Amino acid sequence: MTQTSFWQENQHTAQYAELCNALYERELAILAQSDLSSASAIQHKIKSLPYYIKRTAHAMIQSQSPLDLDTVNGSWSSRQGTKMPLTGQDESAIWQWYQTSKPRLGLVVPVALTDRIILDCIDRLDKQGQGFRTNVCGWFREESRAETQTFHLLKPTKKVMMAACCGHSWQNNKKVQPVMPTLRQLLLSCAINWQNFKQSLFI
Repeated sequence: MTQTSFWQENQHTAQYAELCNALYERELAILAQSDLSSASAIQHKIKSLPYYIKRTAHAMIQSQSPLDLDTVNGSWSSRQGTKMPLTGQDESAIWQWYQTSKPRLGLVVPVALTDRIILDCIDRLDKQGQGFRTNVCGWFREESRAETQTFHLLKPTKKVMMAACCGHSWQNNKKVQPVMPTLRQLLLSCAINWQNFKQSLFI
């Protein structure tokens, strides 16, 4: 092992430890505020934390992302635009992109809420090719929006995906403090293929 590779390995180890610590602190704080009615539900959550935190931390460090990795806060960071990046996101353009890209199961897709953009992934395809279902937001079809109208499917662009990964948020057309993405969204952010949004990476 060369001196350079030894230094890089130590640097990655330190980043990994710091990132795991930040994710643990955040998830435990969320868990402490959760309305879980039974001890078994809490035990289940705690039991699964090590696996998902280690997996997410490793994926974030190995990710070939254009974003800056903030190991202290366990998040991605980038410059936030003054407005939500919705240019070119009209319904026809969105569905034209998805129809031509022929989405597959597991594809990471952006979904706009009223104040921010989140990441979701496709878990079911319509047999007639008229739409698809995402894991959290539900069904999206060309003739209608998601079953829950607070969700609005977007086509992935670099600005859109960066905003989603970083939790950028806006209110009244003004940028506000970013919202920390969930552990699941952080993991999905590592599956984004920044060279080709039509395909997701294996993590």
